[in-house]
Amino acid sequence: MKKRNFRKTVSLLLILSLIATLLFTSNVFAASSLTDYKTATETVKNMGIGWNLGNTLEACGDWINGSSVKDYETAWGNPVTTKEMIDGIRAAGFKTVRIPVAWSNLMSADYTINSELLKRVKEVADYCSANDLYAIVNIHWDGGWFEKFATEYDECMKKYTSVWTQISNYFKDYPKNLIFESLNEEGCWNSIWNRYGGSSGEDKTRAYNILNNINQKFVNIVRASGGNNSSRCLLIAGYATDIDLTCDDCFKMPTDTINNKLIISVHYYTPSTFTILEQDADWGKCATTWGTDTEINQVKTDFTKMKNKFTNNGVPVIIGEYGTTTVNKDPTSVRLYITTVCKTAYDMGFCPLLWDSSTHYSRTEGKIKDPQLAAMFLQYKESTTIVLGDVNADNTVDALDYAQLKKYLLGADNTINVKNADINGDGVIDALDFAKLKILLLK
Repeated sequence: MKKRNFRKTVSLLLILSLIATLLFTSNVFAASSLTDYKTATETVKNMGIGWNLGNTLEACGDWINGSSVKDYETAWGNPVTTKEMIDGIRAAGFKTVRIPVAWSNLMSADYTINSELLKRVKEVADYCSANDLYAIVNIHWDGGWFEKFATEYDECMKKYTSVWTQISNYFKDYPKNLIFESLNEEGCWNSIWNRYGGSSGEDKTRAYNILNNINQKFVNIVRASGGNNSSRCLLIAGYATDIDLTCDDCFKMPTDTINNKLIISVHYYTPSTFTILEQDADWGKCATTWGTDTEINQVKTDFTKMKNKFTNNGVPVIIGEYGTTTVNKDPTSVRLYITTVCKTAYDMGFCPLLWDSSTHYSRTEGKIKDPQLAAMFLQYKESTTIVLGDVNADNTVDALDYAQLKKYLLGADNTINVKNADINGDGVIDALDFAKLKILLLK
């Protein structure tokens, strides 16, 4: 309470100082002029909710024996991705599409990526750009070669370096709505350290250091390629993309040549007995329902860990995957789970991306199959557009916003659009935002 009062006192003094120098300007400009999201924090705020193009460009397996990109893209049962499919995703309320990729498909022995695969990934990213969507491109499971980092570190790092060097060079002039992700959830090595026991603390350090080194190499490669990559937002995979393991002090965010351009990624499939198991297994009993008060509160508890560890320290969060199987599950529970995770993440300032292999979105009809889920997703369609400085949310940044923010900081009025008012992206509405609004209005 004392800190809050001190903050408001400082804010008041700064406001009085600013009022003396700021005349209510006649400059009124369209909201779109403020949508250049330069920092990772601002970017994630504008990414809204997202969707994974699952079981598509990451499809792989020796049994496929494909000779074309299309052979792999359709190998796991999904049709060739079209612009119309992505049009439907935008219409459904999503603002971000994650494009998992298996780059080893059709790769040459010297780790040269197939040129048609690069072209195809760009084509799908273009579908996203045409819809004003963010696109995330990663190295996905890709046949499981990340596991070999434990025993063939140098060779794996050679391949990793080659892959990201090629991707970076190919996309270095691509618009910044494209985000690169260092890897998927394979950044863990149970043969070195297993969280459930059997290994020493030294092994744990070694396991984490492998991932820390991979993530640092990723940032270094992308930045060195120049062009838009020198300031592109990058998504850093947490350890096993697990919340508890990523919040461990052994995990380190990589250093960067530019401030506030890195985002942390974790996945959420808790509890796995509900989200993953379709029948009983030796490690757990299949849960067919979900939604007790304890289970719902667990989501908030887990996400609060990420907020405290990362968001509150200037690193925005993306839930790169979340979702559940629908096999042997109560439909109401499935709906409640997806809704709860999506809303909780979004309300905490995260960007949640639904994992979907065509379970929830019909790629042939271009719509969400479940009408109730469709209605839930659709509510985010317009609310995800953040207009920095539009404090009163009237779609224009002008002197009225200045007056409204002043009232808020003086404690006279609490009616503001918090996301729009957090102009400097630090998660706190204070005099620093007021000062930045002044600069915007004087431009």
